[in-house]
Amino acid sequence: MHDTDKQPISDLPTLLRGLDPALLPGEYVFSSVSPEDEAGVLRRRPLATFREQESLSVIIDRADADALGLAHDSVHRCITLRVASSLTAVGLTATVSRALADAGLSANVVAAHHHDHVFVPAAAAGAALEVLRSLSRMTEA
Repeated sequence: MHDTDKQPISDLPTLLRGLDPALLPGEYVFSSVSPEDEAGVLRRRPLATFREQESLSVIIDRADADALGLAHDSVHRCITLRVASSLTAVGLTATVSRALADAGLSANVVAAHHHDHVFVPAAAAGAALEVLRSLSRMTEA
């Protein structure tokens, strides 16, 4: 069975037990893109985009952002929660964010169709990964 074949989970304790956080390779930045620069940025295949009223926001590989001259104010690593979370699950984002906040770590959570992805400051990625692993262990039966 492929991961994409799994039924999405809504039960919070089950989600937390199965977090299975994985630190992705690479560094990412968040940036805003002007309409005239969108085509060039999109050719670089950013990890994520979101059209806001002000501009197109992108999460993009740091090297690509630097090559394109995109402004950014911080560098992040991405931790993917490999549990098959339902988009209608209640409490996962709040619980993960609270655990990281209690450890003094900022987190930007992006929910995608199959998984949630947590962007943390690059220098704190190891600490954040351990917080999430501990959170998962604390909820084991």
